[in-house]
Amino acid sequence: MEKVKQTMRDNAAMRWLVLILISGLMFSTYWFQDFYGGLKGMMETTMGFTSEEFGRMIGLTTIANMFGMIIVGGIILDKWGIRIAGTAFAVLAVVGAAIAAAGASGFFGEEHGTKLTFMIIGRIMFGSGLEVICVVVTRTVVKWFKGKELALALAINMGFGRLGSALGIAVSPDIAGNHMPTAVVFAATLIGIALLLFLIYLIFDIRLDRQDKANQAKNVAEDEDFKFSDLVKLATDSSFVYIALLCVAFYAAVFPFIQYAPDLLVNKFGFTYDLPETANIVLFGSTALGNAAVYVALFIFGISFSLIPSRIKNKMGKLAAILVILILFVLFVNSLWDYLSVWFKNGPKTASLIPLGTILFTPIFGNYVDKKGKAASLMILGSLLLIFAHLSLSIFNSVGLAYMGLMFLGVAFSLVPAAMWPSVAKIVAENRLGTAYASMFTVQNWGLGLFLWGIGALLDLVNKSNLDAIRAGEMTYDYTIPIFILVGCGVISIFLAFKLKQSDRRQGYGLELPSGMTPENSDK
Repeated sequence: MEKVKQTMRDNAAMRWLVLILISGLMFSTYWFQDFYGGLKGMMETTMGFTSEEFGRMIGLTTIANMFGMIIVGGIILDKWGIRIAGTAFAVLAVVGAAIAAAGASGFFGEEHGTKLTFMIIGRIMFGSGLEVICVVVTRTVVKWFKGKELALALAINMGFGRLGSALGIAVSPDIAGNHMPTAVVFAATLIGIALLLFLIYLIFDIRLDRQDKANQAKNVAEDEDFKFSDLVKLATDSSFVYIALLCVAFYAAVFPFIQYAPDLLVNKFGFTYDLPETANIVLFGSTALGNAAVYVALFIFGISFSLIPSRIKNKMGKLAAILVILILFVLFVNSLWDYLSVWFKNGPKTASLIPLGTILFTPIFGNYVDKKGKAASLMILGSLLLIFAHLSLSIFNSVGLAYMGLMFLGVAFSLVPAAMWPSVAKIVAENRLGTAYASMFTVQNWGLGLFLWGIGALLDLVNKSNLDAIRAGEMTYDYTIPIFILVGCGVISIFLAFKLKQSDRRQGYGLELPSGMTPENSDK
């Protein structure tokens, strides 16, 4: 039997280089998706946006995906491959972001309605590309890391996305200054740069496919024709149905909240939108760059906690590495505490604790899933933390509980995705992962679209009698009922996670087992 030659995929350095290149798309698209959250107050005061208009613009981002765009993208991905699907939808996202930036800048007209219309059109086009890009990137990670460090790679990739969210929320006010469109133009530019990085990755993808063909290892995902019966198979697989619905319920309780969190902290807990000049970290003459460097450093610490100890065989060496990283982390935080203590009184900066928690914990949890498994159990735990987080923010008025709730939400936001996305690769055959992920994103977008727009409309409805006073700065929004509704999503998430665990026991997908282990070889 002819020996199979090693491919680029077997080279660890090449795998991680590929991960960095494609993660640029996750970073930039998540930035553009979430950065408006830090600018809601500015959009109301300088551009005349209402909460309903803000929610409409954010919510309509997903409208094309609600009606099948992601399914189409998933089919294109499974039929024609990563290169065609990734390039096409990345270009669509770039064009959409550019239209949104032009609309916000007054390129199509200075009237409020005109700006809002083109910002919405741009967001819809961006959103049409966004979710398919996420599917493409996830599918690419599976292609390069399946059977290796898959959960960790997916977690780090997701960490890049959360880093984009955190920076978008926290730094966009610094970038905007007193001119909000500047932040939109910057966010759109980031997606353009990420597209260039993806085009560089395609060189490696072409070479890998050639190596696979030389080894007579056909990529079934790109060679087989799509069959609509595959959708039927997915829809009738109870484990896939449970994990897809869990995706909807969980993300509906998280993503909309991220958009409104800065405004919630300002209105309910007395935080501020403005940050004193003395609280800004300056790097190369730029406050935005200096403040962003803090988040990048925290991301590096998060990755270090996962990667460095796992590469050390000796147990004492592992403990020593963890201790050194922890000491360096404490020293880093202590050196910046004068700045951070002020940040924690600022709405956008404090709200960034949500994706910040994922930056620190997602790689750690991803590594745990690779080594120990327990994916279904971790999804249950993450859903429990989600409920506590929203209860602490909706019922109580304690600032201390608010901080704890935000941090717990960040941990939950790490636990569930780190366990959920690798689990899909165990439930669904690799050649239909594109369609599976696309189906999940489609139903997810129905939840996100309804909740993003709905919370804005509900805010105006709940505070209807006080809207004039709120806009005059005499009163604040009451967020209790809108946020309390999200608690219900957490309850649904727990139920679905339990059902998924029960279904896995019956069908034997091995969701509770480490990566590379199946129920058949778990006893060997």
